[in-house]
Amino acid sequence: MEMTTLGLVALAGVVGGAMNALAGGGTFATLPALLAAGVPANIANATSNVALLPGAATSAWAFRDELGPVGGVDHRLLAAITFAGGLVGSWLLLVTPGATFDVIVPWLVLYAFVVLAFGRSASAWLARRVTIGARTLVVAQALLGVYGGYFGGGVGLMTTATYGLLASITPRAMFAPRTLMLAVANAAAAVVFVAGGMAEWRYCVPMLLGAVAGGWGGAWLGKRLPERAVRVWTLAVTGVTAAVFFWRAYG
Repeated sequence: MEMTTLGLVALAGVVGGAMNALAGGGTFATLPALLAAGVPANIANATSNVALLPGAATSAWAFRDELGPVGGVDHRLLAAITFAGGLVGSWLLLVTPGATFDVIVPWLVLYAFVVLAFGRSASAWLARRVTIGARTLVVAQALLGVYGGYFGGGVGLMTTATYGLLASITPRAMFAPRTLMLAVANAAAAVVFVAGGMAEWRYCVPMLLGAVAGGWGGAWLGKRLPERAVRVWTLAVTGVTAAVFFWRAYG
């Protein structure tokens, strides 16, 4: 039974790493697997974050040649802002009681689901009516960093929506900067979570190894798969995860 659980956790890492490379939302594959293994929600969230870091870094490295300014802001500045925000968000998780996190997390997942379902059309609607500059992008990136450090579920999807609105770049052009920001937020959170003893290493290691393979494979697929297929898959996984979390917290 233990070997089966470890195998499922590793497989969830593969799927999560690939999802992060393709569109974000890898947490919605890894977090339920850790919960099914009996890990408390806040510890599972931290473990998932640490496990997905190498996969995110692998994907970011694969896209390194495509990096450049986002909306006129240097990607290195955005990465530094994301790292600082990630440290703040992960510290907030560190001081959040497990029972409180159980109540909060379903709403965070639901928020991510709504962003995925309607973020693109909402961004297009706003882009036709407002002009937003680089300062707003910097503030938004800081908030994304905090969210990524605290929970991270759907932060890639939120980044896609944010860049579409504030930087007016295509989804394909977002692959490189978005993947870099995910890796940086994960790195900041991993520092805090490991130092705070929140990683469940028995499950973290096999999930981490799976995420590395998934991150590399996802970056390869990202240059070939239709965007719609990726979006539909991620939306389905996010919706099911939201339902499960609400059932756990309020059922």
